[in-house]
Amino acid sequence: MRLLKRLFQRLLVALLGVATVWLILVVFFDVADRKLPLVLALAATYGVAAYLVLPRVIRLGARILQRGRVPSYTLTGDGLPGDPVNVALIGTFGELQEAFRRAGWVRAAPLGLASSWKMAQAFVLDRPYPDAPFSTLFLLDRGQDVGFQRSIDDSPRKRHHVRFWGIPANEAEHTLNTPEFWRGSRRPGDGEPALWLGAVTKDTGLALTRLSFQITHATDGDTNAERDFLMDRLAEAGAIGPARSYKPGERVAIGKVNRYVTDGVIAVADILRPDA
Repeated sequence: MRLLKRLFQRLLVALLGVATVWLILVVFFDVADRKLPLVLALAATYGVAAYLVLPRVIRLGARILQRGRVPSYTLTGDGLPGDPVNVALIGTFGELQEAFRRAGWVRAAPLGLASSWKMAQAFVLDRPYPDAPFSTLFLLDRGQDVGFQRSIDDSPRKRHHVRFWGIPANEAEHTLNTPEFWRGSRRPGDGEPALWLGAVTKDTGLALTRLSFQITHATDGDTNAERDFLMDRLAEAGAIGPARSYKPGERVAIGKVNRYVTDGVIAVADILRPDA
């Protein structure tokens, strides 16, 4: 029965893919080609396909396949695997911000039309943009709560960066080691003790996203090295206590919250106050 259900799901996704190709090439491009010069028709078709049609189709396909397992990765807006969840810090939001300030990292600006346009200009012209915005990735059924970055050679194309999603400590304690832990929670208050789940990666240039072909940053594949780089910088600044690395299935002692579930290795550390 389970096999038949899976085959049916895959058939639906395949039919969805065929319908999408037909919609883009036969319907939209044909209309655009009759009303616009070929170059503009191709550009318009790309824009509609990459930023309107394909993201929605991919999300629908992911929902059909019921991708509800415990994640080791964040998700993009298209429903595709994003950056890996590979760090966790324990402290208040204010302590989190102060830790990265001490390490020389900058908080990312909110994503919006103005900041996106500024980022596009900086990317094309290779102009510094220390607090450039991040695209939105999803974990716990919401986009990241905050992000920090450290540019490389003052270039907006290359940077170390990390996104964080917070879970109030008292809520995490009751849902850890269960699927509900990953399915959603409220953002912690600024002064509330919290577990901050992070996804740290290194941007290295320009790339196209899989399936939807949107323009985005290319990332270094060695996220383990980037995780270690981040923890080393925070430790050198005296912003965190000793980091502990945990493998899947291991119990994690992090004060009041005493267990943590992950599909991959994660580095966990307590944030230290400036006077610690």
